[in-house]
Amino acid sequence: MNSLKNKVQLIGHLGNDPEMVTLENGNKLAKFSLATNETFKNAEGEKVTDTQWHNIVAWGKIAEIAENYLAKGKEVMIEGKLMSRAYETKEGEKRYITEIKCNELLMLGK
Repeated sequence: MNSLKNKVQLIGHLGNDPEMVTLENGNKLAKFSLATNETFKNAEGEKVTDTQWHNIVAWGKIAEIAENYLAKGKEVMIEGKLMSRAYETKEGEKRYITEIKCNELLMLGK
């Protein structure tokens, strides 16, 4: 059960092409956003779509796959874990971000 403590599975569409970073040691990092949609009917019976945006980071071989095969609009399944971090802007303002570190990537659709 330990492996189930921090596990995220999402199916959605890429909001942008992967942003690639190559580190000095040669490791690759891919960053992209993923949109997930939930559709429901509100109290008036109208169909409503709620879109949530998720920040995804992928390292190594998964980053290379993202670089070569993913593009804005592609449908994918992501499995990974939630990661939170803090950073400081150039103005000295502290910011916080939550990302999903991708451990598995499955390309869906056409």
